Amino acid sequence: MHYWNDGGWAIFWMIFWMILLMGLLTAVVVLVVRAVSPRSAGRSERPRDSREILDERFARGEIPEEEYRTRRRVLDENRS
Repeated sequence: MHYWNDGGWAIFWMIFWMILLMGLLTAVVVLVVRAVSPRSAGRSERPRDSREILDERFARGEIPEEEYRTRRRVLDENRS
């Protein structure tokens, strides 16, 4: 038998618990996605130095040796 004469509190509590459950499920999904995300691994790394970036670009062949030496000299002059 249904009890509809309780003043509507049963419906209120059902809605309240449903919203709470959906919020908890959403929070769990967000936390799991953040934990598995590849970006979370990069957060602990230190920022890369401009000289390291220049060395990597030269090693990959993106810039010629003359440009590498010029940029390296500029970086060394500005660092001191």
